[in-house]
This record gives sequence, C-alpha cells and structure tokens, in this order.
Amino acid sequence: MVGRIESCQEYFATIQDRFIADQAKGVEATYVYELSGDGGGTWTVSVKDQAVSVAEGSTENASVTYTMKADDYIKLANGDLGGAKAVMTRKLKVSGSIPLARKMNNFLPPLKS
Repeated sequence: MVGRIESCQEYFATIQDRFIADQAKGVEATYVYELSGDGGGTWTVSVKDQAVSVAEGSTENASVTYTMKADDYIKLANGDLGGAKAVMTRKLKVSGSIPLARKMNNFLPPLKS
C-alpha cells in the first residue's frame, strides 16, 4: 500500500501502485492534471482496459481536465482536502466529463485521512 506523498512528482511516479484495476473495468478515459505553482506541472493519465499509464505534458481531447495549485493537489491526494470541498471553494476546477471525474475516485482514490 502506498502512503502519503510529498510532491506531485511523487504522486505520478507511484500511480501504478495507487491504481485499482478492477475498479476501472469498462473505463476508457484520459485525465489531464494542470497543477500550478512550486512543484507543479502537467501530467496526462490514461485509463484503458483496466490499465493505467502516465506521461508528462498535456494531450488534446482529454476526457477530464483538472486545474489546481500543486500544494492543494498534494492535500487532495493525501485525503486532507475533499474533492467536493475543493470544487466548492474554487481550489479545484474540473472540466470535461463529470461522470468520468467521479469514477476516477474508484480506481485512483485519495488516501483516507
């Protein structure tokens, strides 16, 4: 089991360990993370056939795009900030397919705080 992260780079480097393949059955989606500020960057996470891959940079035609400050994303991934609260307080902007964004919590869940 993976633990808390200290950086966005660490999160995406360990995404294979965080991925719950059986929860991604039937999902074919591309998620772009645009994380600003110190330690930020842009990553694309692709899910297909119960497999996950990650690449630095963006892609056209993303299913979902998340825009957030890097330090807030670390809090989100560690379970210290809830997704709904992040959206309501405008710390997280989600564009694209909201149903696919919600499904992501099943196969890439935040840590339980």
